[in-house]
Amino acid sequence: MELSPVQVRVLGCLIEKERTTPDSYPLTMNALLAACNQTTNRHPIVALTEATVASAVENLRAADLVRVDYSRSNRAEKYRQVLDRASRLDGAEISVLGVLMLRGPQTAAELRTRTERLHAFADPSGVDAVLARLAERPEPLVVRLGRGVGQKEPRWAHLLAGPPEFDEGPPSSEPTRSPRAERLEALEASVAGLTRELEQLRAEHAALAALVRDLVG
Repeated sequence: MELSPVQVRVLGCLIEKERTTPDSYPLTMNALLAACNQTTNRHPIVALTEATVASAVENLRAADLVRVDYSRSNRAEKYRQVLDRASRLDGAEISVLGVLMLRGPQTAAELRTRTERLHAFADPSGVDAVLARLAERPEPLVVRLGRGVGQKEPRWAHLLAGPPEFDEGPPSSEPTRSPRAERLEALEASVAGLTRELEQLRAEHAALAALVRDLVG
């Protein structure tokens, strides 16, 4: 498969939110757009429009990589990723792949830190084993690159958008965020999702109340 950068961002966000904020998953279009345009845990930082994200979602649906969830009590469509099912990826593999999709080429050490919120590895060698499995598939999903400037380890990149550019990763001086900051961001995202759902429920309640008044009147 060869996806566009926007499709990669959409899939990566769905993977991340599924594993870090399950109570707010699957995502509405508004929540997905906000996730795509986050300024933390993203490289590169983008400012996508709803039309651009919606187009990417439709293409991913056509490729059977995204599914829509419908609910009678919720008028907004919600989206979930099915890349893990389509490609037969376990929780560890989809987590590592998702972080690569959202943050560009990274060393194994960086991936070990950045996948903590998505998947708990039993030991440090777990990420290395996952990378090896993803690279050795009949159609590899990751590739090992050379070392970045100032780095001691080689970097890894996903192949969902074709062969990567060597220098597409963030500078090696990028600070590593603490687990506490990561958890705080996940909590903020969860609260934001619940707030959006509450606002929608209020709007639906107001519409229902108006309908009842019209019927009674």
